[in-house]
Amino acid sequence: MNNFKEFGIEPQIKSFEGDKIPIRKILNKQIVVEDFKYSDSKFKDKGNGKLLTLQIIVDNTKRVVFTGSTNLIEMIGQVPKDKIPFTTIIVEENGRYEFT
Repeated sequence: MNNFKEFGIEPQIKSFEGDKIPIRKILNKQIVVEDFKYSDSKFKDKGNGKLLTLQIIVDNTKRVVFTGSTNLIEMIGQVPKDKIPFTTIIVEENGRYEFT
């Protein structure tokens, strides 16, 4: 009989650490983005149908942020993987979120 451990299969889904925090509570604060991932949003009728999950550190505490912001998704998609983690401030500019 085979043992599952022998297959060497690792989980494909990343799990992030920390409590969820609304994006509005981290606006205009310096954060460290440690990792991110995209997935399909359960609100497919809004925006681009994608969900961005950020693993961040704010005030020396690991937190998780969820957003459907098309602008943030496009911006973080341009960050080379070897440049993560990075520091940033998320601001609201003309009704859109932006990394600065």
